[in-house]
Amino acid sequence: MKHAFPCGTLALDFLGTLRARRNAVPTEMLAAPADLDSWFVESRMLDREPGSDASDVAAALELRESIYALVEARLDGSPLPAEAVAAVNRHAARAPVVTQLAPDGTTRSGSASQGLAALAREAVEIIGGVDGALLRECARPECTQVYLDRSRGRRREWCAMRTCGNRVKAAAFRARHRTTTA
Repeated sequence: MKHAFPCGTLALDFLGTLRARRNAVPTEMLAAPADLDSWFVESRMLDREPGSDASDVAAALELRESIYALVEARLDGSPLPAEAVAAVNRHAARAPVVTQLAPDGTTRSGSASQGLAALAREAVEIIGGVDGALLRECARPECTQVYLDRSRGRRREWCAMRTCGNRVKAAAFRARHRTTTA
């Protein structure tokens, strides 16, 4: 699996396709059409690769950065940027992914544009709804993943315990251990 899905919501996991966003050189996980296709399949949004092209990648990057700008505004308590709102709404208005009942469950098919529309609609629901108040950014400095904090007491610190939480706790343990043995 090339992509990570720690957040429990695809729209927020999609933001993580630009890894280490604050680093001098972040890692772009959607550098080519094949990367976007694999994201759709690995996320289980689509059963088959949609056959993305360069224009689909450009649209995906525009949507991702627009969603991120809206999330940042929600986190900061700032007004939502009009350009980002317009971009997300433009994508959300497009045709949806086709979900159908099949003998062995459901099938999901569609184009890259339809997959992006589903992500945009989910982002609209999160940012514009009550879940917007639950948005948090991972506390690990190298991570910029955003998640919904549904924890009891709303004190969750990391996008995922198995990755960032484990790294932070292991580093703290090593630091304490070095201090006690020195």
